[in-house]
Amino acid sequence: MTQWDHRTVLVTGASRGIGAATAEHFASLGARVGLVARSAAPLEALAARLGSQAHAVPADLSDPAESARVVREVEQALGPVDVLVSCAGVLHRDWVEDVAVADFEESYRLGVGAAIWLTQAVLPGMRQRDFGRIVLVSSELGLIGGPTYTSYCTTKFALVGLAEVLHQEVRGSGVRACAVCPGDVRTGQLEEEHAWGPTGGVTPEKAMDPARVARDIEAAARGSSTVVVIDRPHLRLVFKLMDGPRRLRLMVVADAFKKLLRSRERPRGEG
Repeated sequence: MTQWDHRTVLVTGASRGIGAATAEHFASLGARVGLVARSAAPLEALAARLGSQAHAVPADLSDPAESARVVREVEQALGPVDVLVSCAGVLHRDWVEDVAVADFEESYRLGVGAAIWLTQAVLPGMRQRDFGRIVLVSSELGLIGGPTYTSYCTTKFALVGLAEVLHQEVRGSGVRACAVCPGDVRTGQLEEEHAWGPTGGVTPEKAMDPARVARDIEAAARGSSTVVVIDRPHLRLVFKLMDGPRRLRLMVVADAFKKLLRSRERPRGEG
């Protein structure tokens, strides 16, 4: 038995890379897994490999109505969503002067908008059941600004901010939220980045295995940290030193907003 036996985990961006590895890892721990991505064929192939404990829903999550539909379909097939892993996203390499409106809107709506729309759909049920985990997959480029990553960094920074907002708003409800920030991961996306030009990171063959990142995402869902860096130990230490005392900052914010937060509190078990 594991913590995730008979739990329903909804993973977006599940057709490849980190999303697919995360879905496979939760399934190996006994979870029922809802799989979401725009690419239907690889998504359905993964669902077939995972068997009856998986359900695939092809969808474009940049559309808020699609996000709501996804949650309805997954819950009808597998039961109420206990864990949301928001991994959907797209990467456009762009200098600030060259950002295209369409590229920026796609990056932000798919990466940040979908995380918000999906959270809106699953959070009421999580509150009612006094249990839920919301994991937003950001990046180390959500903590540092990298030249030529304008749209990507803007999106990934926003996910870290959203995780901190959720941390405050769900305090005491039985729901926890966090952002995970992986370094370079051996995926098709990383190969595309290197084909575009120098990245400032490691080459694909030296990057982390998606399966390792998936294990750390699952550990983050079990943990209590609001921001989790996934990388080699010395780089995690570097980011921790650069970040400063995040827990202290969260406490200061909670104190500053305590009256407002208290006005939104509801007894546990109520919708």
